[in-house]
Amino acid sequence: MDESKALQAFAALSQATRLQIVRLLVKAGPDGLAAGVIGEAVGASSSKASFHLSHLEQAGLIVSRREARSIIYSAAFPALAGLVEFLMRDCCQGHPEVCNPAVAALTPCC
Repeated sequence: MDESKALQAFAALSQATRLQIVRLLVKAGPDGLAAGVIGEAVGASSSKASFHLSHLEQAGLIVSRREARSIIYSAAFPALAGLVEFLMRDCCQGHPEVCNPAVAALTPCC
């Protein structure tokens, strides 16, 4: 991920509802969730949820697909991994103990 894409992703995540949506979709996994379920879970009206989902999709952090009459959103795991990699790319500078807390934080889920 380059700096421009990272800035766009961070800008999208800098709003509370959008951050909640991404965290919810990460928990949901690759199957994702319907737009209505997402809106309800984060306490957003349909129009407000749609606005935030569109913003996140434009930033490349989530993807959508149509299933029958529903739009299903899921986390764009490669993009999220790219964002983490962007942050940690120059970690350590020869001192791996500096990065151990970040790696340990991911271990329980990965």
